[in-house]
Amino acid sequence: MVDQNQRVISQADDWAVRGEGCERAISIHLHQGDAERPAPDIAINQQSEIIHRPAAWIRDKNSYGHDPYPPKS
Repeated sequence: MVDQNQRVISQADDWAVRGEGCERAISIHLHQGDAERPAPDIAINQQSEIIHRPAAWIRDKNSYGHDPYPPKS
């Protein structure tokens, strides 16, 4: 089961890792890079994806969930 995707987003004067659809951030940081460091561990724990979103655009996306259709070798 895939839980909420984790988003690295800017908010006010800081950066946050927040679950998709949640109002509260899981972690808050002064810099984008600081927010990106804990995001993979959170996504792995949640079996979800990380979506980096400066200025509301998806910059990067990393999947840590189970892929029911993995690429063929």
